[in-house]
Amino acid sequence: MQASDIAVEVPTVTLDDPVTRAVKIMADRQLPGLIVVDRASHPRAVLPGSQVLRMIVAQTYQRDPALARTIDEAHADLFWQELEHRTVSDCLPPQPSKKVAVQADATLLEVAGVMARMHSPLVAVVAPDGRLSGCITLSALLIHLDLPDTTG
Repeated sequence: MQASDIAVEVPTVTLDDPVTRAVKIMADRQLPGLIVVDRASHPRAVLPGSQVLRMIVAQTYQRDPALARTIDEAHADLFWQELEHRTVSDCLPPQPSKKVAVQADATLLEVAGVMARMHSPLVAVVAPDGRLSGCITLSALLIHLDLPDTTG
């Protein structure tokens, strides 16, 4: 099985899009992240939802969950409003590491290897011209692996 066999179309974002748009798309489509593309639809990076959270949740609360517990519920539910004026670019490292993409003819092992190496919950699938042709999420990859039945 090849990457193109299980890739699906997903919405994308650009570096200039508001991060609130990205979060809304992830929530609406139940995606673990999004592919960031340039104007020519070439994948540039993956924006994992966890990276967005790392950016908006103060380091003190990340390091000490007990401290986060001291914030009352009404105020704790509003932490996401810190995203209001930020862009997708703000959520990514200044120099994104290697692209999280595979060619359409990549095997599932190649896809799994990229996901594992890059700690990415999704991988872009690119056509020979480098344009995005689809995306594979970790859950889709796991569904298509020939795993043994352990139910009984």
